[in-house]
Amino acid sequence: METAVTKWVLDSTHSELGFKVRHMMITNVKGEFKSFLVDVKGEDIAKAKFNVNIDVASINTNNEQRDEHLRSSDFFHTENFKNLFFTSTSFKPKGDDEFELVGDLTIKGKTKEVKLNVEFGGINKDPWGNEKAGFSFEGKINRKDWDLNWNAALESGGVLVSEEVKISGELQFVQQS
Repeated sequence: METAVTKWVLDSTHSELGFKVRHMMITNVKGEFKSFLVDVKGEDIAKAKFNVNIDVASINTNNEQRDEHLRSSDFFHTENFKNLFFTSTSFKPKGDDEFELVGDLTIKGKTKEVKLNVEFGGINKDPWGNEKAGFSFEGKINRKDWDLNWNAALESGGVLVSEEVKISGELQFVQQS
């Protein structure tokens, strides 16, 4: 008799992947990637390995001119690098529902380790009987580590775009047998 293998699949309608960067040293500009896939390896979602594939062209900051600039060779160079990748390497508990997710982030063909703080929201059944699991995460990266170097000096001192990028997301998964 064959045993059913549990698989967790991204619920993209209840998931988001965003970022925030300081602009002109005075405010933050937010953006998101509208299209991404997450492959989950492992039946226990709280101990699983995650492989994320992000479609860079799906970047959206609510300003088409800025989005086109971000897709250009000044930043992501989507003509040559269509995707960003994240592969988890460890998922360690830090507290009750808090974890540290460590993994390799690849941007423009360059891979660096990143650490993310993760809150496991738990597992719950939706009104249609589907088991769902939810995670929130946040972290910081230095965009120059991936050769995202473009900037402009401000007359008053400082730069137009900060090096630090805050990344965050909400991921919901549905269990399938």
